[in-house]
Amino acid sequence: MTKYLIFGLLFALAANAFSQTKLLRDYGIEIGILKTGINNSITDVSGVSVGHVTLIKGESIRTGVTAILPHSGNLFQQKVPAAIHIGNGFGKLAGYSQVKELGNVETPIILTNTLSVPTASNALITYTLGLSGNEDVRSVNAVVGETNDGYLNDIRGRHVTETSVVEAIQNASDGPVEQGNVGAGTGTVCFGFKGGIGSSSRVLPSSLGGYTVGVLVQTNFGGVLQINGVPVGKELNKYVFKDDLQSTGDGSCMIVVITDAPLTTRNLERMAKRAMLGLGRTGGIMSNGSGDYVIALSVAPENLVSYQSGSNTHRITVLHNDAMSPLFLATIESTEEAILNSLFAAETMQGRDGNTIEALPIDRVLEIMKKYWAQGEDR
Repeated sequence: MTKYLIFGLLFALAANAFSQTKLLRDYGIEIGILKTGINNSITDVSGVSVGHVTLIKGESIRTGVTAILPHSGNLFQQKVPAAIHIGNGFGKLAGYSQVKELGNVETPIILTNTLSVPTASNALITYTLGLSGNEDVRSVNAVVGETNDGYLNDIRGRHVTETSVVEAIQNASDGPVEQGNVGAGTGTVCFGFKGGIGSSSRVLPSSLGGYTVGVLVQTNFGGVLQINGVPVGKELNKYVFKDDLQSTGDGSCMIVVITDAPLTTRNLERMAKRAMLGLGRTGGIMSNGSGDYVIALSVAPENLVSYQSGSNTHRITVLHNDAMSPLFLATIESTEEAILNSLFAAETMQGRDGNTIEALPIDRVLEIMKKYWAQGEDR
């Protein structure tokens, strides 16, 4: 860490500017070596939009829906090349088998809570059947991911409705992504602190293709938190298995990776696998009870798959394998930063049965970062 960055952290501490609406880079902490996009979010990939519906009602409803739209057209008619990687499969991801078999996605991607997956799937089917041009459609593969927000949310009440899902789709925009306690991240917990929705992006230099990679995460998992290699969880004395193995670290993480690079499902799956390295760099352990999934998409216009092409062949552009490594790095960096952004943006929340999850203590985290980086300077 440079002295300039240490000075920036000291200034932030002195100003006591610890607004939880800020993200990682607002505190001078930069992940990796690649540049971010303008919004530093998944919407930096052209055509991608994100919408949320946040449900906070009374003392026990703390949940919501997040919708990711790969492009603004009719997704069923113009399908998107896709792959799904399962890190640990304790989850309820809907739509996996057809994506695995055919290699594309034909609906928006919906994230919500575990017991709302059937409702979200039904809403996606209704939404898709209702689109102009889909009057004769008889099969829809709805893709819905989830994490279990039952500690803060009355999950058994199943408060997400089909209307909630459609509203999230209709709310989608291509601007900055709202992060933290919003949408599907409203009631989630990460590393023992309040988790939520996080996003980040990377743009490759023109010499490496100039492609953009964007990531959005729904964080609800455990482990030993690390920030830029600093053992923050250990320093905060809050980490998995600390108290006589009472804390299992179970939970889940949904990761959506989108790029404009022209890729087929094979290399999209290779990218998806690298997202797990980003999760690992934050200290996640993919525990026994964790559902950790990566959905990877390519929105390169030349590779969209037409539902009714009138031809038995489909001409595509494919990036060489030798050009994939920069995209792998972009995926790892974006995933790591998106997870950390979900923590930095989240706020303390009280929910079901009075259960409370505290936000990451950012002032203390910055002191820890400063200490470790100062030690690095001394060496």
